[in-house]
Amino acid sequence: MVRKIEIKRFSLTTSKQFDVPKIVRLLIGNELIMKEMAKHVADAGSYAPVTVLVDEPADGVHFSYDKMTSLLAPYENREALEVARDLDRKFEDLLRHAATARRPSDGQAGSNPKVRVADED
Repeated sequence: MVRKIEIKRFSLTTSKQFDVPKIVRLLIGNELIMKEMAKHVADAGSYAPVTVLVDEPADGVHFSYDKMTSLLAPYENREALEVARDLDRKFEDLLRHAATARRPSDGQAGSNPKVRVADED
């Protein structure tokens, strides 16, 4: 089975004139995962796709996102939370891989990335 992941990119900084970090907002989602969560908690559809903020301040690259388990915890639905936990694991693995992947231009590993996770647990 082919699983489709959709990624939308939004640049939040447009000018190098200002002393602001480079910021990009990514919306990343898979319809099948969202449908599985929404099957148990209909409101889960309002949290998909996952938003990842990538910013590059002076100290390196930061990835920030809200854990799906934190967003769905108030609904106290075991099945939806299990799907959310699996999604959170996949996202953390994906972000860590992206942060440490070699850049094609010079073959060097990425900078010292920080992954910030908003979590209420």
